[in-house]
Amino acid sequence: MLRQRLPVRPLSAADKDAALAVCARDRVSNVFVAARIAEGSLRSSPGSLLGHWDDGQLRGLVWVSANVVPVELDDDGVAAVAARITKMRRQCASIFGPSAQVAGLWDRLGPTWGPVRAVRTHQPLLTTRERPSTIGVQIDPDVRPARIDEVDIVLPAAAHMFTEEIGYPPYFGSDRGYRASVAALVRAGHTFVKVEDGEVVFKADVGSLALGCAQVQGVWLHPRLRGQGLSVPAMASVVEQVLSGMADEVSLYVNDFNVAARAAYARCGFHEVGAFTTVLL
Repeated sequence: MLRQRLPVRPLSAADKDAALAVCARDRVSNVFVAARIAEGSLRSSPGSLLGHWDDGQLRGLVWVSANVVPVELDDDGVAAVAARITKMRRQCASIFGPSAQVAGLWDRLGPTWGPVRAVRTHQPLLTTRERPSTIGVQIDPDVRPARIDEVDIVLPAAAHMFTEEIGYPPYFGSDRGYRASVAALVRAGHTFVKVEDGEVVFKADVGSLALGCAQVQGVWLHPRLRGQGLSVPAMASVVEQVLSGMADEVSLYVNDFNVAARAAYARCGFHEVGAFTTVLL
């Protein structure tokens, strides 16, 4: 009866398999939420994952924490979720995910959640299952997983990337929380770096890993090295290493106006399979 009265409700650990099955309908688009589920969020962060139910079946999901991320929501699901989360504005920094779902949510939430920092309307969603070395792309041999004793030099590179991308620093005052998130990625072997003279000059993270898909984020090359053709071999090395055992597919999404990055990803074998939209609150 609860599911009939409440079309949108928090999911529990008992819903894990059903939730992952919803994500698996499009693992590339939904890997962020699938990874949070696989990491145990249904136990560690109760209430962060809401399910949209219809006729007793789990139809779609939405992750609601620092980010709002929809998964497989149809029009009814978008409307029901928007009604459920309309009062949660203060805890959310962004909405991102497949464009149609994000647009539907923002149409309903915008009047009360605005104003916004920015809306990235079209962010091509890219993927590859092909090793760059098989298509003749040079691999940078110096790109490798960061070591846990290198967190101190990874941190400024990560902060620079975040500030360039989002428009404000990832922390004010103490870096304790941000450092912990950077260290967690390094500890998991999900941060790849190139280090020169004790300084990180290239960085990329596997931010989400689930269902055989790895989503890369936080790609950054030191400004003094840009325009020299170094990003393609570095990124190709990341893809090569991820496909060597971590996942069988690598994905990412990129701002449509970032022409240089889109060209670099294309050279590494990525192709477009969809589009994301991000609303920065």
